[in-house]
Amino acid sequence: QVQLVESGGGLVQAGGSLRLSCAASGRTFSSYVMGWFRQAPGKGREFVARIRWSGALTYYADSVKGRFTISRDNAKNTVALQMNSLKPEDTAVYYCAAGTGRTTVVGSYIYDYWGQGTQVTVSS
Repeated sequence: QVQLVESGGGLVQAGGSLRLSCAASGRTFSSYVMGWFRQAPGKGREFVARIRWSGALTYYADSVKGRFTISRDNAKNTVALQMNSLKPEDTAVYYCAAGTGRTTVVGSYIYDYWGQGTQVTVSS
């Protein structure tokens, strides 16, 4: 069982930066794949980034590639999302998620645990 708590959201002007953090409880945190998702008003949940167990393998949505960086610290049971060059279209509730490594038949990771979300608002 893993519990996730996000922090670091807020209001920022376009072009600014924010750093989100996700604190995880659970003894096997280091074995989980961790992801960040977001949901804008009136839209579905969207994948943002993920990082695998060792932290060496990361993957980003095209919309954030080159601007966002995901990282993890297994010793501290945390995963972070550094967001630079923020745009108004990045406005959303951001969620941290954890999965054991299971995938769907098409190879997408299955996330079993979710945080409560943190609001990010980017003003133009």
